[in-house]
Amino acid sequence: MLLKSLVKPKERLVTVREDVTLEDALKVLEDSGYRCVPILDETGTMFRGNIYKMHIYRHKSRGGDMQLPVTTLLKNATKFVSVNAAFFNVFFSIKDLPFIAVLDANNKFYGILTHTRLLDMLSQSWNVNVGSYVLTVVSPGDRGDLAAIAKVITKYTNIASVISLDAQEGELVHRIMFTLPADVDEEKRDRIVKALHRKGYQVPEIEDLNHEV
Repeated sequence: MLLKSLVKPKERLVTVREDVTLEDALKVLEDSGYRCVPILDETGTMFRGNIYKMHIYRHKSRGGDMQLPVTTLLKNATKFVSVNAAFFNVFFSIKDLPFIAVLDANNKFYGILTHTRLLDMLSQSWNVNVGSYVLTVVSPGDRGDLAAIAKVITKYTNIASVISLDAQEGELVHRIMFTLPADVDEEKRDRIVKALHRKGYQVPEIEDLNHEV
């Protein structure tokens, strides 16, 4: 499964149990260097939520009792996904989090999916490391547009990857981003763009991956 291959399993994580104090949790966070770690139950199998270093610091700076249980400042208790969840759901669930907890088929804590790991995977799927140019092609969203655009491009070269960005509400166009393989030079790129224009497809943006910093 795609998601399972991206998850950092529980055995490789720093976690705290729900029965530790805020003082103990802060020491774990400071020693590990992480700004946030999962809180598990006393058996180490059930996800309770997350504890953030910043929340403990804020609590301490206000004279708060550091012997209170870590669950006092528990966050993100409902922020988790199943290891079998659809990738689309995972993508939007993790949006504002450094990581999201992943549960197994028995609802036990399996591990975490980090924001960084997800972005790395998307970068790899886009083939930016082995591509030459990314063409953003504007389409009216008519039936068969994707196939028609791909047919034009494949007269000249293979397609390394393609991502379709849905139009926002009220927009009448779609943006389709094609990554061209590394052997496409500037001359061939221009021929492809001209061929797309002849077919009525605009290319408002061309990203040169060879000169990305």
